[in-house]
Amino acid sequence: MKKLLTSFAILAACFAAGAQDFDTYFEDATLRLDYVLCGGADNQAVYFQQASKTSGWAGRRQHMDELLLEGNGQIRLRSLDDGKVLYANSFSTLFQEWQSIPEASQVQKAFENCFQVPFPKEKVEVEVTLTNARREVCATLRHVIDPADILIRRIHDNGNPCITVWEGGSLEKAIDIVIVAEGYTAEEKAKFFSDARRLEEGVFSHEPFASRHGDFNVRAVFAESQGSGASVPREGEWHDTAVSCHYDTFYSDRYLTTSSMQKLYDLIGTVPFEHVIVLVNTPRYGGGGVFNSVTIASSNHPTANIVLVHEFGHSFAGLADEYAYDNYGDRYPEGIEPWEPNVTTLTDFASKWEDMLEPGTPVPTPVDQLEQRRDIRRIWNTLPAKDRERLNLHVGVYEGAAYNPTGVFRPVQECRMRMNECEHFCPVCSRAIQRTIDFYTR
Repeated sequence: MKKLLTSFAILAACFAAGAQDFDTYFEDATLRLDYVLCGGADNQAVYFQQASKTSGWAGRRQHMDELLLEGNGQIRLRSLDDGKVLYANSFSTLFQEWQSIPEASQVQKAFENCFQVPFPKEKVEVEVTLTNARREVCATLRHVIDPADILIRRIHDNGNPCITVWEGGSLEKAIDIVIVAEGYTAEEKAKFFSDARRLEEGVFSHEPFASRHGDFNVRAVFAESQGSGASVPREGEWHDTAVSCHYDTFYSDRYLTTSSMQKLYDLIGTVPFEHVIVLVNTPRYGGGGVFNSVTIASSNHPTANIVLVHEFGHSFAGLADEYAYDNYGDRYPEGIEPWEPNVTTLTDFASKWEDMLEPGTPVPTPVDQLEQRRDIRRIWNTLPAKDRERLNLHVGVYEGAAYNPTGVFRPVQECRMRMNECEHFCPVCSRAIQRTIDFYTR
């Protein structure tokens, strides 16, 4: 009993220290920093645009100077006095995805990005770093933010209707998600709130989100669009919508994204959030998720719930796609271990799920006869439960992941991050999600 009380005392002291560090360096407010990321296939640059302030800080108040995952970029606040890192976060961007397509070799483009950090009490140096596929720093911007700067814009309530869909805890302790309406006209406000509740229930019906529901708050913000539905460029269909989402991103018909990040953040206004989901009023299949940036989901396709939880796996926990296509995608550079927790090149497998392998598991692990069938998606729902569980739960090292048919490996044969038909996350993805929730809340 004495040991148990001592453990609780240590834990309480850690929480108190974290809160004290936050209060020492930061106000209970949010600093929004707007940047433009630009370049082409072989060059990247970061440019600062403007700063804004909103009341309240919804982010974590512990592990302030730590990164759980590396991402494809990082933002850090440093003390001007001693260079101490006061806050750090990682992210990925649509710009860096665009760099991998052929168009990036032919033209230079610019993309908006907005980052939220706690509002400092004193001047700080902000450092934004972008990395390439070799995990090498390829662009860095450093600049000073003075909290007394009169040009830091104060963001006020914009009047957009907001409801609480689910409340699991206080702003200081829970993870705050905001769902934003896209492609809903004024007459469709009730439909949006109904859709938001349904999609929220869909996400939190999946483990491990279901058992950790109490660690989240979910709010929904209605932003009116002049046109109903989603823009579909390949059909010449463009709508005047709140966040300017559209299909055919990078000429992929199902990739639904937005480049209007400043418009999105402006619509959210003063509503506290750490993660944002844009809910697009459409029955079409599609969506997208960018780590610590944004999740975009269609509202009314029959697979809307399961697509959203897949895309949220990308944006919330940094999970990679586990599917692969013949003659599609490039292998990760030789000798480079991906930062995503659910794929590996075996370069540093010990940092991934090596500890979860049963003794004697061959590496790589051969797939079984069922997995070799090209119609596995079609027959999935007809398989006995024991077969589905084996394909989803037996952890190994299976070749083919992150769009690469060779050289990149996944943890199981089938997972929520590999195909829509698979109902569950695999053990490795589930652990990664749990670790992410813990990082934000403990």
